[in-house]
Amino acid sequence: MIQSRPKSSTLFALGLIVIVQISGLIYILNHFATKRTFALAIYLIATVILTLVIVLLLVKMMAAYKFISIGNDKIITKIPLQGKEKTYTLAQVLVWEEESVITNKKEFKQLTIVFEDKSSFTISNHEHLNYDEFSKYLHKKLPKKKIAERKKS
Repeated sequence: MIQSRPKSSTLFALGLIVIVQISGLIYILNHFATKRTFALAIYLIATVILTLVIVLLLVKMMAAYKFISIGNDKIITKIPLQGKEKTYTLAQVLVWEEESVITNKKEFKQLTIVFEDKSSFTISNHEHLNYDEFSKYLHKKLPKKKIAERKKS
């Protein structure tokens, strides 16, 4: 079975950024409580912006925390934070698409699989492990269900 999961380096980098943002938020709130050298509007704007960025990054991390396995003519999807695990056969795949974008001389690829129950699953080569093996398996087993490849630059 080919298993694709989020890269630990991606989760680590996002986690580090969240920690830095939380530290900045704590610093701003502490500065407001003790020194108050800036106008009230500065504290309010900084607090709101930092809080929004923290929340958006945490949502991104939670959305990216999903696993997919493919092999033996089955696809198993797992979303641990929602407690969902589904098993699909290859016949239950409606379509799949591989999209490719070239930026800064690097190629970003994203693979989307749509199932009969109208649910979909997306993985990318920069954020998930075993992307190439996953793509090769789909090219081999489901070539007729592939949507024409789009390249963007």
